[in-house]
Amino acid sequence: MAWEKTIGRVSFINCEPLFHGLEESWNVLPAPPSWLTGHLIRRDCILAPIPAADYAKNSDKLVLVPDLSISSKGEVGSVLLFGMKDIAAMESIALPSDSATSVTLLKFLIKHRNLSPKYVEMGPDLMSMLDQCDGCLLIGDRALEAARDYPELIKLDLGKEWKEVSGHPMVFGVFAARKDSDVNSVKSAYAALIQRLVDFETNTSVRKEVIKTSSQKSSQSIERLERYFGEVINRMDPEDMTGLEQFLNRACHMQDKVKMAW
Repeated sequence: MAWEKTIGRVSFINCEPLFHGLEESWNVLPAPPSWLTGHLIRRDCILAPIPAADYAKNSDKLVLVPDLSISSKGEVGSVLLFGMKDIAAMESIALPSDSATSVTLLKFLIKHRNLSPKYVEMGPDLMSMLDQCDGCLLIGDRALEAARDYPELIKLDLGKEWKEVSGHPMVFGVFAARKDSDVNSVKSAYAALIQRLVDFETNTSVRKEVIKTSSQKSSQSIERLERYFGEVINRMDPEDMTGLEQFLNRACHMQDKVKMAW
């Protein structure tokens, strides 16, 4: 079946190390993070990176694969709250419609500061958001672009803030499959992605190719992306898993244990 040879991917450059040079036998389904959850549940793909917060909502239907994630050990660089005034003075914050995890994380961090702004969901456009609200949350390539183009804006990096609050890394995206999927098909998709990640981690020429391609796609400089691919990480280690469990429990109120595909 075609869906068993289709892998979902976040339509941002943060997944480029996993998909650059992927074997042509695989179909790739690019979409915003929150859309991929629906694609996965509807069997449009065998495996996909989805918001960690969406996994919490659908943990009865989904399992995670090991090793893969979209995470940060601190500063992430592409999940940012922007504004003209300090966060404590923000009476309203615009939230994007394309990410569940970042929205859940921001609300948790805001509550942790004992603040209670009004939240307004809208399309992820910085100027439109700031025309209507004191602050706005952007993720992915849009956040990178806004940080570059509007350096005068106050910025709060949610990866860094979570690390300071929890003491753990932040896992924004997890790679999930349906519980009832054929395990061998899931393992095949996982193997294809993990091979690309290993090549990115160990082969200097592959890393340079990924960064060059990402620069062309995002208009970010090579130098900025060299830093960015140290801030955003696609390999999930035990420390990241602890951070994920903390986020699922504290911010998403998920009581069940994380279920792995194998």
